[in-house]
Amino acid sequence: MKWRGRQGSRNIEDRRRSGGVRAAGGIGGFGLLAVLAIGYFLGVDVTPFLNTGGSQITSGRSVELTPQDEQAAQFVSVTLADTETIWAEIFEQQLNATYRPATMVLFKGATQSPCGGANGASGPFYCPTDRKAYLDTDFFTTLSRRLGASGDFAAAYVVAHEIAHHVQNELGILAEANKARARMGQAESNRVSVMIELQADCFSGIWARYAQDRLGTLERGDLGEALNAARQIGDDTLQRNAGQRPNPHSFTHGTSAQRQNWFQRGFETADIQQCDTFGAASL
Repeated sequence: MKWRGRQGSRNIEDRRRSGGVRAAGGIGGFGLLAVLAIGYFLGVDVTPFLNTGGSQITSGRSVELTPQDEQAAQFVSVTLADTETIWAEIFEQQLNATYRPATMVLFKGATQSPCGGANGASGPFYCPTDRKAYLDTDFFTTLSRRLGASGDFAAAYVVAHEIAHHVQNELGILAEANKARARMGQAESNRVSVMIELQADCFSGIWARYAQDRLGTLERGDLGEALNAARQIGDDTLQRNAGQRPNPHSFTHGTSAQRQNWFQRGFETADIQQCDTFGAASL
């Protein structure tokens, strides 16, 4: 991905030097591990569960940023700027609407949001309440070393996926879907969650297509990196890699094949109307 030396976004809120918070009380043991595992799926915020019944304590520590930290921040800023350019064009051309960009919060260790507390283990997430995406840039190391999705475009896919949730929020999709989930049983709620995530993957594919055609930033192998990332974070692959038998009823983000297929659909069509996972005959 051609990102070095390019203009970054102004919509970055950098909290990495502020120390962060740590949680006291709340979920412990295997329950905490289960919640943190969900965070790696790159989906809707699960962090409200992290501080249930507990309190937040300011750590007060100073955070030292490495050259790798600074490079990651620059990368996110440039990628975020690309999403702003691309979604502004898509909203104008395909929806006759104005796109309001999200803010990306960078943190290191832990931070707070209106949707709950977050730490490096909980993974990136989008909070519709304040219209901000939250990312510990150390997650890129986790993505590459622990989840097997290396490459700068795999990291860009992470950013694009979280911004795709913001797009859903801007279109009113996220609010309606989550309202419906609140009235459902667990199995039905999980299925709607899968629809939300697969649509975000499809939107990410549209972003990738525009990045290639309009901005010319894709390089050879980039698309493969994104598709590999989509495969590595499929529910079935994550459960299998954790030594479990895949349980479709527990899926909240979709299988590896589904995530790849919807990303590819967005990339091939570049049409936001083709990303209607809620009305699809099959996922």
